[in-house]
Amino acid sequence: MKQTHPTAAPITPLPTAELMTELQSFGVRLADPDGAGAQSRRGGAGPSDHKAMTLDGMTIMVPVHTAPAAQSPYEIARGSNGATRILRDGLPLAEVSFPLRPRFYDRVTADGVPYWKIATLHGRDVLATTVLQECVRYQSRAKTCQFCAIGQSLEAGRTIARKTPEQLAEVAKAAVELDAVTHMVMTTGTPPGKDRGCSVLMESTAAVKAAVDLAIQVQCEPPDDDIWFKRMHEAGADSLGMHLEAVTPEVRARIMPGKAQVPIARYLSAFEAAVPVFGKGQVSTYILAGLGDTREAILAMCEELLKRGVYPFVVPFVPISGTPLEGHPGPQPAFMKSVLQPLAAMVRAAGLRATDIKAGCGKCGACSALSTYERGIA
Repeated sequence: MKQTHPTAAPITPLPTAELMTELQSFGVRLADPDGAGAQSRRGGAGPSDHKAMTLDGMTIMVPVHTAPAAQSPYEIARGSNGATRILRDGLPLAEVSFPLRPRFYDRVTADGVPYWKIATLHGRDVLATTVLQECVRYQSRAKTCQFCAIGQSLEAGRTIARKTPEQLAEVAKAAVELDAVTHMVMTTGTPPGKDRGCSVLMESTAAVKAAVDLAIQVQCEPPDDDIWFKRMHEAGADSLGMHLEAVTPEVRARIMPGKAQVPIARYLSAFEAAVPVFGKGQVSTYILAGLGDTREAILAMCEELLKRGVYPFVVPFVPISGTPLEGHPGPQPAFMKSVLQPLAAMVRAAGLRATDIKAGCGKCGACSALSTYERGIA
């Protein structure tokens, strides 16, 4: 007799933006975080302790290795019909899939370094790299950003300290050809010197652009001289990220005492200089909600940024294991919704759209539900 399986429990729908907000705030429990799709990320720069998941056609980064994720009401389970689902307290809410391990990860550079140590896949189609995996402030408790894990992946041997322009060009070309990567993010730890890493980003961008047609966002602190914006743009950078992280002087001084020495006023003047070079909406900033800034302070800063043509990419803070803030709670979903919902309306009113950004975190959108609210998928 033919064997049959019981019918899977019906899915109880939850608005996509609301579910994304909750998943990114609480994290999700996975029996084997590295057993489905591309390997999850631990430590390092960018969205760490996360795993990429595709929900309702959108790929998002969801915490899986954090302490809150271990206690999350959400879990991933395979149903009797073979579909992988997100459950809350045993109740199926949505089907989910995982981007596969990229094929370029299996290659090695001409000088013998595995490609995945040079650049990694973020979201579904974004190539990301930290050109300099060291920061002038990281070794000092008095200066380091309390949420930063840039040194963890280097200490664990999962990356190298300096990616050469030649290595980046080789890996970027392969990622486009083998895995249909559509844009690239180049960030950097801040080195000594007044250019804040702009010269390194400039030469790296030029090398990649010479090898492959790929949109690139460069990310750095504001340099002392605004001429670097023009230099990086002329080298081929399509967009620029300069990340505030926190928006009030008090929170900045407490959470990132070294970076706070570059005042908010300098960020604002740098934005004003950079937007005419890169274009309206092609300059963005990363704001971490949940570090202590109020909803009102975040939205007020976003209003100032939008006036200057800057895209404010607001994401929930995620405590990363091994950092001074590993025990700091992430923001509640209600708080994130209270920020992202009105912010999406502000972004639309300003004529900026995540989909219009040529490259970078805002375009990817995987670390925040902002673009989902922006599209009205509430």
